[in-house]
Formats: sequence, C-alpha cells, structure tokens
Amino acid sequence: MSALVTALGWAGAVMTISAYALVTRGLWSASSRRYQLANVAGALMMCTVAASSGVWPSVVANIAWALIGAHAVVVLVRARHPRAPQAAPATEVVELAA
Repeated sequence: MSALVTALGWAGAVMTISAYALVTRGLWSASSRRYQLANVAGALMMCTVAASSGVWPSVVANIAWALIGAHAVVVLVRARHPRAPQAAPATEVVELAA
C-alpha cells in the first residue's frame, strides 16, 4: 500500500474522531454542516484505504457512513436555502351586474 493512501487513511481517521470529539464536547453541533462534511470526507478517506487493502466490510461501512453524512448535508443546505414559492396560477375575476 502506498504511503499516500496510508496518510489519507490516517487523515480520515483523525478528521472523523476529531469531529466526534468536538460534538461530544459541545463545540460543534451534530446538525452542523462542518460536522457532517468532516464525517463524509473522513469516511471517504478511510474507504480508500480499506478498498486498497481489500477490507470490504470496512469499505461498505464507510460508504454507508459517507452516504448518511452526504444526505445530512443536502438536508442542511436545503433548509438554509429554501426554494422560492411557486406562483399561484392566474385567475380571472368576473364581476356580475346586480
């Protein structure tokens, strides 16, 4: 295994553990984008190492971890930037003579 892949795995592990520690200490929120992005990036880095080593259960677990985090990021971004409401269809007003 190359030194680059090993370094990537260590960086991913440190990133994921650090993010968890920051949430546990109350310095980050579990629903923050930075926490979720750290989890996604860390999981993908560790997935690379696992795949290069042929450790398939870890690959699957890290892919699942990354997908869950990516979904959380999408939800957080959508909540922060809601779509503009769609215009109601135009209606014609007809007055009746009395």
